[in-house]
Amino acid sequence: MKAADVMTRLVVSVNPETPVAEAVRIMLQEHVSGLPVVDSGCRLLGIVTEGDFLRRAETGTERRRPRWLEFLIGPGKLADEYVHTHGRKVEEVMTHDVVTIAEDTPLDEVVRLMERRRVKRLPVVRGRGEVIGIVSRANLLHALAGIAAEAAAPSADDAAIRGRILAEINREPWAPRASIDVTVRNGIVHLWGSVLDDRERQALCVAAENVPGVKAVEDHLAWIEPTSGMVITPKDEAENTSR
Repeated sequence: MKAADVMTRLVVSVNPETPVAEAVRIMLQEHVSGLPVVDSGCRLLGIVTEGDFLRRAETGTERRRPRWLEFLIGPGKLADEYVHTHGRKVEEVMTHDVVTIAEDTPLDEVVRLMERRRVKRLPVVRGRGEVIGIVSRANLLHALAGIAAEAAAPSADDAAIRGRILAEINREPWAPRASIDVTVRNGIVHLWGSVLDDRERQALCVAAENVPGVKAVEDHLAWIEPTSGMVITPKDEAENTSR
């Protein structure tokens, strides 16, 4: 999937001269946490988000530091912060360095950018910066919900289910292929064998759960504790937890 497949096309935006109070009102009214800032040609100039309004003079939340630290920071940085906390127009508080994506940007790249830049939304631009959409975390969740609904797939026969689970295990570098066996009866998957890292247990269960037609997963895996060599079964873990 690409950005164009999930993006919001009717983008609510503001211009640089929009008053801060008006931008806040629009966010609340439209139930959005960020607004692209555009010029008269819909070209992106910046973005203003809830984070830009966390520290404001009106709410008394300006950043306060000891005098010695202010001296080290320098007047330039302090002046910049003053503009951000006291500015009345969007252009005075917006983020100028905006990460953007194109319509054909793959979703894995969208997620990578969000994680690396620690942002919750990415404007989608075309040509010389015209904003044509925006992809937010909510858009990604909606896409996931749609895929999950489609995947509630028809039941498959037990042999097919087992084949798909084994194929998935064989693809994964973390999977202990040689020590695992899978049996399936009436859509119920039974995992047998042993793991050397207990985190592999959950991963194997997830791999099985994701195969269409699986009704439930029964975990019979034993964990071999590397240091002591002790074998711990799911039954042992349940008994220890209940004590």
